[in-house]
Amino acid sequence: MSEKKFNGELEEFSYALGLSVSSNLIQSGVKTIDPSNFMLALEDIFTGKEPKLTPEQANKILQEFMEKQQGSQGKENLEEGLKFLAENREKEGVIETASGLQYTVLEEGDGEKPSPADQVKCHYHGTLIDGSVFDSSVQRGEPATFPVNGVIPGWVEALQMMTTGSKWRLFVPSDLAYGERGAGGAIGPNSTLIFEVELLEIV
Repeated sequence: MSEKKFNGELEEFSYALGLSVSSNLIQSGVKTIDPSNFMLALEDIFTGKEPKLTPEQANKILQEFMEKQQGSQGKENLEEGLKFLAENREKEGVIETASGLQYTVLEEGDGEKPSPADQVKCHYHGTLIDGSVFDSSVQRGEPATFPVNGVIPGWVEALQMMTTGSKWRLFVPSDLAYGERGAGGAIGPNSTLIFEVELLEIV
């Protein structure tokens, strides 16, 4: 990483603010912008110039652009997910349920199976089909505790089939995950998700 030399606190603060805003935009699903016009809007506001759009116009443009981007991304994600699942179900050891959930048993436990009313403690590692990690209790080093019926449908189904002590790999179609809405910037609309789930205990 190259080290930038700043001339004073304001320059340093401004650059840090740019990093923070950019990171938040990416997390909210904005993948690319036109930096020159982004900077022009900042300049207009901070120098007191008349903005080229009213707040109402700006909000309408933002909403329409994001909906269009999300729709295009959602279609692409859905097609890629369906292709992945079609190929994956042919692999040895992969089981597919009536709902479309796919899983492989990595380790078989010998404990009880949880009910929808139970709380469970699990370790998990979640990725997109391209391998990108979006959430992982394993990486945090701290298992998660939650109600069986308080998670995505693919998990609700799988947890009730797992015996305590088991470790499964789940392949969750988008309609059993976060569907068209996705989840923040990391999980786009209609994304197929992969989880390694270890059911540690019923609590």
